[in-house]
Amino acid sequence: MGYTALYRKFRPQTFSEMVGQEHITKTLKNQIMSNRVGHAYLFNGGRGTGKTTSAKVLARAINCLNPKDGEPCNECEICKSALSGSLTDIVEMDAASNNSVEDIRSIREEVNFLPTKAKYRVYIIDEVHMLSQGAFNALLKTLEEPPEHVKFILATTEPQKLPATILSRCQRFDFKRISDEDIVKRLEIVSKESNIQITKQALNIIASLSEGAMRDALSILERCIQDGENNIDEDKIKELVGIPKITYIHSIAQAIIEYDIDKAMDAITKVLEEGKDLNNLLWEIIKYIKDILMLKTNQKLTIYNEKDLANLKELADQIEKEKAIKLIYELSELENDMKTSTQRLIVFQAGIIKLCDKYIENTTKSTSDSNNGNNNDDIYRRLDKIEQYLRTANINTKQQIPRKIAEAKENQKIEMNVNSITGIGKNAKPAEYWKKIVNNFRENGKMILYSNLLQTNAVEINDMTVGIEFPQGITAFDKDYLQNPENMKQISEQVSIACGKPMSVKLIDTKPQEGEMTEEQELSNFASGFDIPFDIIE
Repeated sequence: MGYTALYRKFRPQTFSEMVGQEHITKTLKNQIMSNRVGHAYLFNGGRGTGKTTSAKVLARAINCLNPKDGEPCNECEICKSALSGSLTDIVEMDAASNNSVEDIRSIREEVNFLPTKAKYRVYIIDEVHMLSQGAFNALLKTLEEPPEHVKFILATTEPQKLPATILSRCQRFDFKRISDEDIVKRLEIVSKESNIQITKQALNIIASLSEGAMRDALSILERCIQDGENNIDEDKIKELVGIPKITYIHSIAQAIIEYDIDKAMDAITKVLEEGKDLNNLLWEIIKYIKDILMLKTNQKLTIYNEKDLANLKELADQIEKEKAIKLIYELSELENDMKTSTQRLIVFQAGIIKLCDKYIENTTKSTSDSNNGNNNDDIYRRLDKIEQYLRTANINTKQQIPRKIAEAKENQKIEMNVNSITGIGKNAKPAEYWKKIVNNFRENGKMILYSNLLQTNAVEINDMTVGIEFPQGITAFDKDYLQNPENMKQISEQVSIACGKPMSVKLIDTKPQEGEMTEEQELSNFASGFDIPFDIIE
């Protein structure tokens, strides 16, 4: 007898042997026991989750001569014939290669004949979404009113490609991704019966690599014993599937987090010298960063040993959740860039260098945040711009400037209490309360709001609106900042509290400028808001 692949040798023969799909197998068994089997089923789910296996078991169970608790006995004449493939009443068709109208018409002709041995003639159509439109139309009438002795079981990974008319005539069962725990349990049974010695860590890695597909897990296990050696550990699996060593992945991730370009390039060079694929390397880096994020959210990780888990935790302590999420997105974008480039290595190396360079990251962050219009990040961008200008321009100033700006950044994190206005009587005039509101912004750490509103006046436009006048004019930059919904909300709340009723706020430029303020003018206004000595050296 020829060699049989593990996934075929250990294909479940009953519903009870299947793992991870109890919500489906229980329903099917109940239908069989109560004699309420439908005329058409649609099994949907990812690859290797048990769709075809369930279809085979169901076909035998409804034809079995001695069924027990909704399960086929696999011992009677019908079951044995079905298992050997000699039973002509159970027809399996691959729609990927038999998708024409003629193929379906042949089925329409056959369904009129009674089964030769079994009770039902069962048609299992795999990858049914591959049928042509004409084939679907030919199948529709048969699905709608099939003979009593005919059952259809359709299987697909892409149900969205099926016409609604087909979907509405089938009982749909969605096969879910098999959990890693269930895959490990099944692999332990297979390994024991196949006399394979495999470590627990290796089983966890196979389960992770299979991504919820039992067939893929068995295929990986089979590859590991092709050399005749039945002792399997995690290193052997990684070597066979081309996964770089965890030490290299850790070094690259650590280099990105610590902004160490040399360390990252050194680890990448060693990985490439071992002949590993770039795509595999990048994918492992993404998964490693993802696991760091999972560790920070208190998720359980089973594919790492104690040493590797300790290294992972060390990096998790060094990075914020937001940073980890950002890295995952940026690495995914790098993966897309590599797909469209003929110089994959150059693109990959440049992408990693960019992530390891703190200056490039800050520059990119500033540009991105400006486009997104994020409130706090926009403030940081503006402060960074001024700091950069201070570093590059010939400015004669005291040492307190950097300290003042750093304090301003820190103060953005302080939340202002909207009830902090004191000493203002309700229904007061704008001129009476406006200066105190502006000073309260400063006292509560809202330094950027304070600096923008410092030289403004408040006037009453009507009983529901207060106008904020800018005698010196207002730049487009400052106007965008003040009109940010969060900032406008804070100003309106303070005015409303002072007036004792809901009020809206309108910005009024009483001295329109012909153009934007220069960087020197903008910096001067900003510095004056902090009472910072300022002088430009020509």
